[in-house]
Amino acid sequence: MGLELYLDLLSQPCRALYIFARSNNIPFEFKRVQLAKGEHRTEEFRKVNVLMKVPALRDGSFTLAESIAILLYMVQKFKTPDHWYPADLQKRARVDEYLSWQHINIRAKGSKLFLSKVLLPLITGQPLPPEKLEFATEELNVALKQFEEKFLQDKPFIAGSEVSLADLVALVELMQPVCAGYALFEERPALAAWRGRVEEAVGKELFLEAHQEIMNVKNLTADQFAPELLENFKQQLLKQN
Repeated sequence: MGLELYLDLLSQPCRALYIFARSNNIPFEFKRVQLAKGEHRTEEFRKVNVLMKVPALRDGSFTLAESIAILLYMVQKFKTPDHWYPADLQKRARVDEYLSWQHINIRAKGSKLFLSKVLLPLITGQPLPPEKLEFATEELNVALKQFEEKFLQDKPFIAGSEVSLADLVALVELMQPVCAGYALFEERPALAAWRGRVEEAVGKELFLEAHQEIMNVKNLTADQFAPELLENFKQQLLKQN
């Protein structure tokens, strides 16, 4: 049994794994897990990841959860090019620094805006009040400013002159609010140029393919969700907002 990746490409971390594996010619079987249909809550999937979340990896009898752990596992197992996770101590530290910071900053704020603009109106049938949407947007803007000033600065990529895991993880997260209709790159030329470099590094066609579903997310309808998940999603989203 070869490497299996359990993914839903509507999920940012899943897209990062998919792009990384494909761009490095890592052989894997794509096991699609549709979150909206509740496929992550089945007993079959629970055998792969007891946490019932994607992404997940199975390599023979070995299973692994958490996207960063899976990325690092693939880096080491498949001996991918050094620039992804540099051997140089200080370059690697830059990658680790961003991967540690991003969870409650770029990821959290970008996800919140996406949920506010897309999922909450879809599930409740009501748009988020403008003042709450403005607050969520401003929270992301603060994180974007920190990202540019602290992590990107005037460098081509986060760790220096070459693309790394940090850049890939960052960009797939930023695409979530972009696909929800927030044109965050339009008035940020340095960020827009960095986006272009990352896409070029992984392959523009592959990047577009991985984002095809999320780019069409506004076509989602409530009846595409498993009924038992709708109320749960609704309560979670209302608590966050």
